[in-house]
Amino acid sequence: MKDYQYPLDLDWSTDEMVIVTNMWSAVEEANESGIDTRIFLNKYKEFKMVVKSIGEEKRLGNEFQKASGYSLYRTVQQAKKQESGRLKLGVD
Repeated sequence: MKDYQYPLDLDWSTDEMVIVTNMWSAVEEANESGIDTRIFLNKYKEFKMVVKSIGEEKRLGNEFQKASGYSLYRTVQQAKKQESGRLKLGVD
């Protein structure tokens, strides 16, 4: 676990928090070691069931980027473009 807090909404249920936390760790994985694109996109699909509005997604994404340095938006865009294989952003 990193030395920063994942952005979460305290109104969410435990299950919803787990889904959102899984999304943040998938973004980290995609930027650090790489992750299967389909797995990443499935986590994003679950994430969108919790975080339905674009505004909320942007707000949480910005908080996450401030804390981690990783962009939810850029990672998702790359995954959608790629569709399959290994998702790896940044330099090796």
